Amino acid sequence: MPNIRPLPEALQKIACEELNEIPERIDEDLQDFREWIGRQRHLRARTDDQFLTSFLRGCKYSLEKAKSKLDKYYTLRTKYPEFYTIQNIDDPRVVELYKMGIGLHLPTPLHETGPRIQYVRPGNYPTDKYTFSDVMAIANAFQELNMLFDDYCVINGYVQILDMSSYTASHILQLTPNVVRKITTFAEDALPLRQRAVHIVNTSPAFDRLLNMIRALMPLKQQQRLFIHGSNWQSLYEHIPQKYLPQELGGENSSFDEINKLQWQVFQEYREYFVKMKVCEKTNLLTTRKYLA
Repeated sequence: MPNIRPLPEALQKIACEELNEIPERIDEDLQDFREWIGRQRHLRARTDDQFLTSFLRGCKYSLEKAKSKLDKYYTLRTKYPEFYTIQNIDDPRVVELYKMGIGLHLPTPLHETGPRIQYVRPGNYPTDKYTFSDVMAIANAFQELNMLFDDYCVINGYVQILDMSSYTASHILQLTPNVVRKITTFAEDALPLRQRAVHIVNTSPAFDRLLNMIRALMPLKQQQRLFIHGSNWQSLYEHIPQKYLPQELGGENSSFDEINKLQWQVFQEYREYFVKMKVCEKTNLLTTRKYLA
């Protein structure tokens, strides 16, 4: 039997019907995946059951797609570590930036058993002190925890709400085409989590102009997942009922402060995990350089 968390009945049904999961074959699928990893001289990847199962589920059990995503996952993290990984979990700047609550993962999934809801305030940090790369390092670290420990996010994916109310011209200047490509490439080609939709609220005319530029850089699938609501919250509620939103938005899904405190506790619980992963990332970098030399 594979060493993975058992799924609640409702999630297991979705995994079978939508992700092509056949519980009796998971062991065989994992073995094939591990054997392929063992043949890749340049790749030093984790091979535990839960980690690899996340990639298989994220690729609907297409082994070829899972191979491609895993390779891209490590390639990008190795090539741009400052963007995709936290370099020092104990850095006071990391702690301060985290506690600003830029990204909040709401406790109750959509419709109780559906996608995880992520409420993001991308303008909730001072641009004279931090870059967007600093923000993304923390965001990607939490997506990694979702991939490993949040079965709702792995099976059903996630929906994002981007609140642009604090977004300024200085934030726009940090969102260069290169940064946009890094975000979209990782989300589409490397992360084994399905982004189901992005809902953008509280936009300004300046951001609308930026959005037109960003759209051209996005893959077609991501363009189709994008919804712009401006200040029309009723339009958002048609997709995400109020009860699943934070209390500050008229919902019942906890409060900003409560969510942020809970996330900080989770972050601290997995401190040693991030320290260990940083050592592994350095080993992978040295191995890759040796292979390419």
